[in-house]
Amino acid sequence: MQPRDFSLYGAVDLGARQAAAQRRQQAQSAGSAAPSDGSVIEVTEQTFNTDVVERSRTTPVIIDLWAEWCGPCKQLSPVLEKLAAEADGKWILAKVDVDANPQLAAALQVQSIPMVVAVIGGQLADGFLGAMPEAQVRQWLDQVLTVAEKLGVLPPGSTDAEADQNADPGAPSEYDEADQLPPAFAEARAAMERGDLDAAARAFEQELASSPGDPIAKAGLAQVNLIRRVGSYDQARARRDAAERPGDAAAQIAVADIDLATGRIEEAFDRLLGVVRRTTGEDRDRARAHLVSLFDLLPPRDPRVTKARSTLTALLF
Repeated sequence: MQPRDFSLYGAVDLGARQAAAQRRQQAQSAGSAAPSDGSVIEVTEQTFNTDVVERSRTTPVIIDLWAEWCGPCKQLSPVLEKLAAEADGKWILAKVDVDANPQLAAALQVQSIPMVVAVIGGQLADGFLGAMPEAQVRQWLDQVLTVAEKLGVLPPGSTDAEADQNADPGAPSEYDEADQLPPAFAEARAAMERGDLDAAARAFEQELASSPGDPIAKAGLAQVNLIRRVGSYDQARARRDAAERPGDAAAQIAVADIDLATGRIEEAFDRLLGVVRRTTGEDRDRARAHLVSLFDLLPPRDPRVTKARSTLTALLF
C-alpha cells in the first residue's frame, strides 16, 4: 500500500461525525462489546499512540478501519474479531471508526474502507483493502506473524512480552542486591567474576530451562556468549575482512559484535541492518537473526533498540 496524498477532511460530513460520536458514547456507557480478554479494542485518536504504537512493540496490532455505513466492513469485521479471539493473544485487533476519528484516518492515508493494516514494532508494516474471504485473511495474518517472530516481537502472556511492557530501563533490577539473587544468578555472577564463562553459561541455561522467558537470565546468557565470541576474534583481521567483503554476513557479524562489546551500539545495529538491506537468502536471514539476538543485551525500551526494530520491520516488508 503506497503512500497517497489523501485527506478525509471534507469527505466525512458533520452528521456522520455526530452519529459516530453518539455511538462511541453509547458504547462507553453500555460497556465495551469487545471480548473481555482484550483481543479486540476500540481505538481513538487520543488512545492510538498507547493502544497501537506502544503495544505493537511487544505484540502485533492489526487495525480494522471501518464505518457504520460501510457494508463490506460488516462482512469483514466479524471475521477479524473471530480470528482475534482464536489467536489467544498472539495479536490484537484495534478497531478504528473513521467517521469518529477523521484525523487518524487521514494520518493512515485511508482512501477506501474496509482497510486493514498491521503495525509491528511501532512501524506500519502491511495491509489490504476490501472484504477478503476468511481463508485469505488467515494467510495474510500468517505472513504478519512470521515477520513479527523474525523481529522478536512477542505476544502478551509470555514472560518476555510482559518484561517488555513493564520494564523501565532506568529502574534497578529486582535482583540488584546479591542477597536477593536466585541461586542460579548468584552462581552465574560468581562464575563470571572468576572468569569461568562456561560455568556462567550453564547457570543461565539452567535458569532458562525452568523459566524460558526470564529476561535477566536471557540477557546474562547473551552477554556471556558475546564475550566468548569477541574473545575468539582477531579484531584487526575482522575489521579488514568486513571492509573487503561488505556482503559477507559472517564478517559483518564479527565486527558488529566487537562494536557492541566496546559500546558502539548504534554502529553495530546499523552494520547488520546494512547486511539485511544489501543481501538476500541465507546471508540476509543470518544477519537478521543475529541482530535480533543482540537486542537481548539492552533494555527492551532502549531507544536504540526501538529505532533498529522499526528499521528492520521496514526492510523485511
